[in-house]
Amino acid sequence: METSANYTSFVAVGDSFTEGMSDLLPDGSYRGWADLLAARLAARSPGFRYANLAVRGKLIGQIVDEQVAPAAAMRADLVTLVGGLNDALRPSCDMGRVRARLEEAAATLAPSCRQLVLMRSPGRAGPVMDRFRPRMEELFAVVDAVAARHGALVVDLYGSGALGDPRLWDADRLHLTAEGHRRVAEAVWQTLGLAARDDWRTPLPPAAPARWAARRADDLRFARRHLGPWVGRRLTGRSSGDGLPAKRPELLPYEPPPGPDRPERPS
Repeated sequence: METSANYTSFVAVGDSFTEGMSDLLPDGSYRGWADLLAARLAARSPGFRYANLAVRGKLIGQIVDEQVAPAAAMRADLVTLVGGLNDALRPSCDMGRVRARLEEAAATLAPSCRQLVLMRSPGRAGPVMDRFRPRMEELFAVVDAVAARHGALVVDLYGSGALGDPRLWDADRLHLTAEGHRRVAEAVWQTLGLAARDDWRTPLPPAAPARWAARRADDLRFARRHLGPWVGRRLTGRSSGDGLPAKRPELLPYEPPPGPDRPERPS
């Protein structure tokens, strides 16, 4: 049943997942689930305001140090906080520190807004991600505990088998496609108690198995174009977000992006 909740402002805090990679628009910018959610909330509330402070590649400590205080100062109705996965995917990760920084973020954000939302991030099916699943699940246990202490909602994307489907992930195998982001926006929408448009957990239709040669060629392209550069950044302490500004740093009235846009649903 739909609630009567009416959110007049929304601030998104996080990394590349919240920035919207790889939901690419024709002008080369990224859209993503947070923009889609803002558009739907704006349709319900004239004068709706939206800020997105997310920057790709950020670790939880950087998110807390750079984004949390500005987000809290905006006093938005709704705040989403997604972080820690970049930490969990690194070879060395101090989960105690991740836990402390997530707790610090929630303790600052929860009193500043009407509703704080945390997430259990989706996990792509496949051997590369499988090695990190124990640490991911440790992170999500922390997310659940932090949310319980601060009255935050948790969107369980990880628990959906549908979002693990490789067809909902970009060629880099780290970021969702446009359809993946659309499903995340729907999941957050429903977690807020708003009327469902569809079931975001619905699996994609069965696909014919790819030939062995095609799979190996895809693996080689992935390693050359995405895995190699990602490992290189990890080894040198660099980030894909170094020097990049926040996506939408001010809490301003939401307006749809200019120019032609892709439909929310695949044809």
